[in-house]
Amino acid sequence: MGETLELKTKNNKKIGEDSFLEISEKTSEKHIPVMESEVLSFLNPKENEIYVDGTFGLGGYSSSILKKEKTQVIAIDRDKEVEKFAKELEKKYTGRFQFVKSNFSEIENVVSEKNIEHVHGVVFDLGVSSPQIDNAERGFSFQKTGPLDMRMDKTGFSAYEVVNTATEEMLADIFYHYGDETKSRRIARAILKARHQKPLQTTSDLVRVIHSVIGLKSGKIDSATRVFQALRIYVNDEIGSLKKGLEGALKVLSPGGRLVVVTFHSLEDRIVKQFFQIHSGKSKGLSSRHSPFFSQNSHNPTLHLLTPKALKPQESEIFQNPRARSAKLRAALRTMDPFSPQMEGV
Repeated sequence: MGETLELKTKNNKKIGEDSFLEISEKTSEKHIPVMESEVLSFLNPKENEIYVDGTFGLGGYSSSILKKEKTQVIAIDRDKEVEKFAKELEKKYTGRFQFVKSNFSEIENVVSEKNIEHVHGVVFDLGVSSPQIDNAERGFSFQKTGPLDMRMDKTGFSAYEVVNTATEEMLADIFYHYGDETKSRRIARAILKARHQKPLQTTSDLVRVIHSVIGLKSGKIDSATRVFQALRIYVNDEIGSLKKGLEGALKVLSPGGRLVVVTFHSLEDRIVKQFFQIHSGKSKGLSSRHSPFFSQNSHNPTLHLLTPKALKPQESEIFQNPRARSAKLRAALRTMDPFSPQMEGV
């Protein structure tokens, strides 16, 4: 799965790289930070220390960190829609909270531009926010009729372009690699047949095509789930952001700093797991040029694992917040060893 999937529009514009994450279900009425107590326990916020919330969303983790001692938080999010939540925290925690509209993959640049050399903790929550799912105009949900968009930052190519311009082979590869859709080729073939009549413009247009091919249900979930997941992942290059974000976090963390990552899908968890193993010297053969992360210097670990195995939420949390059921948390401590320029993502 190391290959790059490339797509060109009618204007011959290249769009995308390989990526995979899940559309995680969320409660829409009240935002509940997933595994909040565990995240805070591993971050261990202390007075006057600086933390980065790389995926601000509705600000759950940022709020929790700011409530602990007199900490400082730099929050990052690529979605302009969350700025209104950030402004509330800026007023409440004047001088202690800063928001930057950017992709968390740019964490190194964000910290550098703040004239900060190192931070004491970084947290990434790789789920999708409730406003993104609930707003039909964003096109993320197959349960709501809206334009085929799915762009987190509303820039670049949209799901509409992918669905209506990609080849059958390309669509099938996207659905299979990023959505684990076993019927990817049948669905791709049906999409090409449908768009030959007229472009697929809305989420409902795409859902009807998928349902016509494989029915309404695929096991316990709607049969459109995996295709929508795969398109969103591809459109937003989420695995590219994840790889770069992890590397960036490692560079900005001070010795003794903590990195905490909450994932919602086995594929994204695998990326985080391999990153932690390689940079902690516990790669067990993963230090290969064919691995998502490659280190020629793995005998000088830059991370110490705080979670030998991924942690899962308590049953009580899952009962109160169904979104948490697929969450996994991994945490690591930054060692004293300097980050080597020989370490690079492949």
